[in-house]
Amino acid sequence: MKSFLSLTISLLFCSGTLKATDKEQPNILFIFTDDHALNAISAYDGPLAKIAPTPHLDRIAREGMLFNHCLVTNSICAPSRAVVLTGKYSHLNGQLTNKNVFDGSQQTVPKLLKKGGYQTAIVGKWHLKSIPTGFDHFEVLKGQGQYYNPLLFTNGRDVNHVGYTTDIITDQALEWLDQRDEKKPFFLMCQHKAPHGKWEPALRHLYEFDDIEIPEPPTLFDDYSGRSPASAQHKMGIADHIGEKRLMLSYASKFTPEQFKQFDQAFRPKNEAFIKADLTGKDRTRWHYQRYIKNYLRCVKAVDENIGRMLDYLDRKKLTKNTIVIYSSDQRFWLGEHGWFDKRWMYEESLHTPLLVRWPNKIKPQSKNDLLVSNLDFAPTFLELAGAKPMKGIQGESLIPILKGAKPKDWRKTHYYHYYEAGGHGVPIHYGVTDGKQKLIRFPDNTLNTWEFFDLQKDPMEMKNLYAKKSQTANIEAMKKELHRLRKLYKIEE
Repeated sequence: MKSFLSLTISLLFCSGTLKATDKEQPNILFIFTDDHALNAISAYDGPLAKIAPTPHLDRIAREGMLFNHCLVTNSICAPSRAVVLTGKYSHLNGQLTNKNVFDGSQQTVPKLLKKGGYQTAIVGKWHLKSIPTGFDHFEVLKGQGQYYNPLLFTNGRDVNHVGYTTDIITDQALEWLDQRDEKKPFFLMCQHKAPHGKWEPALRHLYEFDDIEIPEPPTLFDDYSGRSPASAQHKMGIADHIGEKRLMLSYASKFTPEQFKQFDQAFRPKNEAFIKADLTGKDRTRWHYQRYIKNYLRCVKAVDENIGRMLDYLDRKKLTKNTIVIYSSDQRFWLGEHGWFDKRWMYEESLHTPLLVRWPNKIKPQSKNDLLVSNLDFAPTFLELAGAKPMKGIQGESLIPILKGAKPKDWRKTHYYHYYEAGGHGVPIHYGVTDGKQKLIRFPDNTLNTWEFFDLQKDPMEMKNLYAKKSQTANIEAMKKELHRLRKLYKIEE
């Protein structure tokens, strides 16, 4: 009888109809940024690590686990966010492009966590056009929002704020934490606009990096000669496409008079000197790169500082031990590699996104993981953490065993990618498969109708398309077979 009762309780808990205690259900703090490149997080030990350290992000990695191969399913803002909420590929959750309106009536993580006893909130960037559902509280930017003086759509009404958006999002997230029902565990999605363009730094960082020259990536002047015609048709070049507002030659935000005065004092003299110099060719591109990368890193600095504020809050309120902190971004971003400044492609600089997780007494500190994980896995991870009801049709896998140190034998060996938004920055529709060692990409557009195949071990920068090489025929055919298998597995119509 005792064993039967235990089994019944266990089944009820798994179904989400019985709430666990707070100790059994950790608080979940999900910090999400926009377009954060791995090279701009010093824990990843890239070429910018010593120039632009991120000590608070590094703290999460130091006290938890760093994932080296977290891959996105669709490297563009709204689709990536929809994947996080649903654990399903774009063609199933309906968010194929930034132009779609997210269907809030479908099953999502916050809805199931709420049913499982969690108090749920989202503060910051939403970018899904529909009204957030499943949250007890929401304060979200309309569209992309601005870096200064944002309007936050707050539980159905517009509320204006004065200040720097990265700071304000953190302010409002902390305010919600202070006012929450402490009898319930919380699920908080703190989602920053930064470091998405157009990159307007906080006033306190306007002169950061002024006294140094940021090293150029070796592929800054890539001519795309080693690949298919697809990459050469881009419109995301630092040399020719970045534009005045991304270069801070003109400003995007609506400033207060005092904000404008400080901002203009920092940029106007440099802008006038640039115009007077009338640079051309590589000299002009180099100036563009320095202006872009410094402003990008300045925006990251504010993100890192505010993550520090969140971690300090958890410490101060004695919430650290029972709170799992997950940091990621909707996709990675080019920082001048191949001469680019955007995302969208299945190439490495766009495909990989940062993932750092701290879970005291569960994750071994300073852990690093090399498995192929995905933003597809975030939703099932949230649900397992909460002991909530599994989501019907979910396509990702929970990261909980990995976080606890296991190496699942049946973990994915390959990853499927699919980009649907034709024309954005000149990037064509494409899909493909990678196993981390080699990559096959298909460009089905009638004007292209081509393939690319890369040996990532010998050519990590993806400079040489080997699709036409007879020596690679067997490898290519094997990857085509795997691509077909994944498309069938994920229910993609041929």
